Amino acid sequence: MAVRRPQEVLIREVGPRDGLQGIPRVIPTAQKIAFVEKLLLAGIKAVEVTSFVSPRAVPQMADAEEVVAGVRHLPGGLAQKATLSALAGNLRGVERALAAGVDEVVMVVSATAEHNRANTGMEVEQSLSQLREAVALARGTPLVVRGAVAVAFGCPYRGEVGLAEVARVVEAMLEAGVREVTLADTAGLAGPRQVYGLLEKLMRLFPEAPFALHLHGAREVTLANLVEGLRAGVGVVESATGGLGGCPFIPAAPGNVATEEVAELLARLGIKTGVDAGKLRECAAWLRGVVGGPNGTP
Repeated sequence: MAVRRPQEVLIREVGPRDGLQGIPRVIPTAQKIAFVEKLLLAGIKAVEVTSFVSPRAVPQMADAEEVVAGVRHLPGGLAQKATLSALAGNLRGVERALAAGVDEVVMVVSATAEHNRANTGMEVEQSLSQLREAVALARGTPLVVRGAVAVAFGCPYRGEVGLAEVARVVEAMLEAGVREVTLADTAGLAGPRQVYGLLEKLMRLFPEAPFALHLHGAREVTLANLVEGLRAGVGVVESATGGLGGCPFIPAAPGNVATEEVAELLARLGIKTGVDAGKLRECAAWLRGVVGGPNGTP
């Protein structure tokens, strides 16, 4: 397969959602809104601002509606220049997201039954059914529904994940009508060769499908994985400022690839992002003061 590295990449910042969701201390709503504002001022054009899930499951996201409303009212029309998205855990979450006025909603379905049960309390087919209903609900509205395949590169409960398992979920998502499919290394188990190989195979199976890449794990590995994802032709990268984050349902889950490092790497590769890496570094320093150490630890 020829190198298909894009000339321009969209960085989708997931820090306000994935980065903060596991922080044990509840972050004030005003600081979450300030976080998004700093990201937008740094040139980020797509932000996953929150998640519409049960506050019992993820207490940090209990203020989802308030965060979206606050971001929408940022001065200077900042929010109108960006795409605001949110994660929804089920159809009820999609209904809340639609009412709150986000631009996009993402629904996650795991490639393995084991992780899907731990993450959503449902079987894979149940989650896919919810996704189909979400797409139907959004039809005729401005809301865009995206899909994300969790543990696409390895499952912490079972280990290796086969191509057929990932392809099955991707195919179901595309048939349902999602606009984009994110492949997530949820547990940080992927290696560079694996990232390129899976993307190459999926792009052959689904040549018209737009794919995004969502990486967790150690800095050196995630950046190497990113390079291979770009070589395969991925044009959307999801990352979290400061490298925060991790699945709440995976013990000792690794954080996201850091947005500031993604922006710097892409700049060195001559790939356009429109993002100011220096401002992201400043944002990361500010964020450390808000949450404490890595993932909120002292």
